[in-house]
Amino acid sequence: MEKLQRSYNAMYTAEPSDCKIGDFIRKSILYGEKRSTSLAEALLFAADRVEHVENEVLPALRQGKLVISDRYVYSSLAYQGAAGLSLEWIQSINQFALRPDLAIFIDVDPRAVMQRLKPVKSVMENLETQQRVRQIYLKFVEKGDLSRIDGNKPKLLVAEELQRVVLNFLNASH
Repeated sequence: MEKLQRSYNAMYTAEPSDCKIGDFIRKSILYGEKRSTSLAEALLFAADRVEHVENEVLPALRQGKLVISDRYVYSSLAYQGAAGLSLEWIQSINQFALRPDLAIFIDVDPRAVMQRLKPVKSVMENLETQQRVRQIYLKFVEKGDLSRIDGNKPKLLVAEELQRVVLNFLNASH
């Protein structure tokens, strides 16, 4: 891997967030006994995103930091869309979400996803759901909203491709 020539002031975050609603989602929704209604999931994830953006993302951006988030609005679109909700409606309840400058989809075959998962899976981690989720992500790749990286390659090659995409973006925007 190429050695980074400059450093960046960055913050790493994830959704569901570490905020109150994110904690509730992890404990009661993702790892509950059965899946909630997709409508309730979408509203809870949108509420968590409001709290996450207001309490973590915006303050970091105001400090001049890069914000790297594992999952964001595209995850809601993919997962709740795969559960049958209208993508337009999901976008409408997430209209406050900041548009990312760069969004990346690491594309892994759904069967490989299932093999890689930990023994304890969330209620959304089954083959059928993963196949539908992937199709929605690929539609966003086609529209140019997401950059696709082939996640079926060995980890080092995926990391190198990810680094190349991010550095090209950062170099072009600075």
